[in-house]
Amino acid sequence: MKLLKHIAHLGYGSRKQVAAMLRDGRITDADGNELDADSRVEHERIHLDGEPLDIAPGFVAMLHKPVGYTCSTKDAGRLIYDLLPSRWRAREPAVSTVGRLDRDTSGLLLLTDDGAMLHKIISPRAQVEKIYEAELAQDLRGDEAALFASGTLMLDSETTPLAPARLDVLAPRRARLVLSEGRYHQVRRMFAATGNHVVALHRAAIGALTLGDLPSGQWRALDAGDIAAVFQPPPD
Repeated sequence: MKLLKHIAHLGYGSRKQVAAMLRDGRITDADGNELDADSRVEHERIHLDGEPLDIAPGFVAMLHKPVGYTCSTKDAGRLIYDLLPSRWRAREPAVSTVGRLDRDTSGLLLLTDDGAMLHKIISPRAQVEKIYEAELAQDLRGDEAALFASGTLMLDSETTPLAPARLDVLAPRRARLVLSEGRYHQVRRMFAATGNHVVALHRAAIGALTLGDLPSGQWRALDAGDIAAVFQPPPD
């Protein structure tokens, strides 16, 4: 891809605006040499106003989503894209969330501009497991683990039962749930089916990938090892 088109697709401006940046000598290689619209330079060596370009196309990133943010580009209120570089809203291909976390759920959220990778992760055939930690309004009654593991639990408005899920009791009103599918508000609806209510929900892991020490509201790009971890069994 030619340099002008490449930079425009990263969200730095229209092709006309990027052409003006090139004419003004604002786009250089890592050694400070001015580039033109037809230059062929590795992404990592391109600088704009002396600074490296944003992350290259074909990336996967993780975000530590706080409560109160919506996984949308258009809804009213605070959006997860407010926590990301502003240019990401204009990138081509678009940066999309890999699945969603609702506004009242915190934790690990993946984003990518790679459509093939997105579908690979969310495909039911991949059976990527996700770990959630839930705080409940009432004490667990004791039979939830067996019910969730049975593969027979049917949620309201659903026509097929849920796949077996693992529940670990952490405290009378705290539980850890491992799911291999991702239906709408699934964790909240599962506990609602037992007569309980989730008051706080956090996604702690996707496969073997965890947030580590990533602060709330921050993001980082994943390397090859991180992406491989998504498809591995989650930590115990």
